[in-house]
Amino acid sequence: MTKKVRGQVREPVQVYLDQPDRALLDSIAHAEGIPRTEVLRYALRQYGQRTVAEQAPGASLDALIGALDEVAELPTDYSARHDEYLYPPEPSGA
Repeated sequence: MTKKVRGQVREPVQVYLDQPDRALLDSIAHAEGIPRTEVLRYALRQYGQRTVAEQAPGASLDALIGALDEVAELPTDYSARHDEYLYPPEPSGA
């Protein structure tokens, strides 16, 4: 069974933990005030970042292509003048 959450489809995953790992999971979730599922998602993403970082340069380019396609207010010359948009000049005077 899949569940759609804010435009995403989530699929259930069953994980078997031994008692020390379950206690650690519960402890982290309680300390952070978040559900155990969020702890697991966060840990998975952190592990994934380390794994991806070990790949060759440019390996994640496919994930970036089209990432801003849905941004309606994005200027058409953003790629050519990105620094001007990211770091606008400070207003003079004051």
